Amino acid sequence: MFAKLMPQEGKFFDLFNAHAELVVKGALQLSILVSDMGDGADTLAGHAQAIDEIEKSADKITHDTLALLHTTFNTPLDREEIHQLITRMDDILDLIQDVAESMVLYDVRRLTQEARQLADVSVSCCERVRSAIALLSNMDNAPTMLKLCHEIDQLESDADRVMRTGIIKLFREEADVRELIKQKGIYELLEAVTDRCEDVANIIEGIILENS
Repeated sequence: MFAKLMPQEGKFFDLFNAHAELVVKGALQLSILVSDMGDGADTLAGHAQAIDEIEKSADKITHDTLALLHTTFNTPLDREEIHQLITRMDDILDLIQDVAESMVLYDVRRLTQEARQLADVSVSCCERVRSAIALLSNMDNAPTMLKLCHEIDQLESDADRVMRTGIIKLFREEADVRELIKQKGIYELLEAVTDRCEDVANIIEGIILENS
């Protein structure tokens, strides 16, 4: 369907891909942060700053996409779909930033295995978002995109289970109430990253349905 795009129309997919690359970059940086807890507050703040810079770059792409949307008459996707897609992708990075900032503000000095698992699942979800976005310009790729969306849905369910397991263990084993509240908040933010990835997957599925 999109094989003969005008240059201005095709630029939307370039912007989507650039943003998706930053989503993965942010998720990987978050995974490093979660795994690097033993090196002190300065290291934690350094990782958080790196995520802030990634998020700012993604914000610029979001702004450029919306500006292009307002100045382009013929768009390769429905205008509302373009708006939803880029803003929901931006939501993923916003939440990744929230996790990092919360860890700094809460002065989190240790994380559980479940938190590390959630960070890893977030990376897997973000990588599949990137893969699906890269295929979006050609509806011949619909079966592969749908498979990726299904995998994102499954990973989001996995994250739900990990979060529930982690919270149950916290209430059973963590005697420090303040620490319990910190850890529970981090769990919920990490799981929400996968929720936002699922939102993007749902939008892609809707685009496929509309254009198939």
